[in-house]
Amino acid sequence: MSFIRDITMKQLRALSAVVSAGTVSGAAKILHVTPPAVSLQLKQFEELTGIKLLERNSKGLKPTQAGQEILDTSRRIESLLSGCSDGLDAIKGMTKGSVRVGVISTAKYFAPRALAAFKTKHPEIEMNLQVGNRKETVAALEAFEFDFAIMGRPPKQFEVERAMIGPHPHILIAPPEHPLANERNLRPESLVGEAFLLREEGSGTRALTEDLLERAGLPLASGMEMGSNETIKQAAMAGLGIALISAHTVSVELEEGRLSWLDVEGFPIERSWQVIRRSQKILMPAAQSLWDFMVSNGHRFLPETPTNK
Repeated sequence: MSFIRDITMKQLRALSAVVSAGTVSGAAKILHVTPPAVSLQLKQFEELTGIKLLERNSKGLKPTQAGQEILDTSRRIESLLSGCSDGLDAIKGMTKGSVRVGVISTAKYFAPRALAAFKTKHPEIEMNLQVGNRKETVAALEAFEFDFAIMGRPPKQFEVERAMIGPHPHILIAPPEHPLANERNLRPESLVGEAFLLREEGSGTRALTEDLLERAGLPLASGMEMGSNETIKQAAMAGLGIALISAHTVSVELEEGRLSWLDVEGFPIERSWQVIRRSQKILMPAAQSLWDFMVSNGHRFLPETPTNK
């Protein structure tokens, strides 16, 4: 389409700001311009494309299918421009740069310490760290909002490049007084009827739990859904159920005897921590430096894997 070459960055940023804010006035504040200026950019944009880019619902202005397509392209353009700036700095002999990293919530037990160690070596590099569940992190990665993410299983929705950081075992936990706590070599069938404490929909641990039960042919007994590993640990200690959880999140509680590791055949489930980026994402010097650091040194910051006493 010939109009593509006539689209301006002002129009792209106006559309992005309106979708982010939900209103023209909100977008004007983001862009530090007047609302009429934003409206003009949108009007010219829609005249240029010949198609509606926005529609209104109960929550405000939202992109149409065409608008979303343009937004996705705009995010990639902004990402490339940001990378270009870092690249030019590197060419000029400057060491500055910025990195945007997504971290799934379970990785918060080691990722911040690894990033802090990198920052100590490279204080001139700015880092933006965003913690979320798997669903949120994958969505942001797909939208080119991150240079890369630290997570376990790679997404299947798009092609990625990945490299391993280190092992990530998952175990079944229960309160110390649980009837199965002192048993050994339990069969998966022993878990029938147990109430599982689950992470929210979209969590990688939730998906792993459901996959485990499905493969074992076990029904998912009624349990409780919780939004964090910390809440699940507290609920398990209180005797509200058992949970499949990252071993890296419970080493202290196991050592102190506040939780027990259920000795079930097939456990621990071995997974790995990885750095993952979209295949189309070109890492600029700062991001590439952090990627290399995580691949070479990230394993040193992993919590000590507990033993099943």
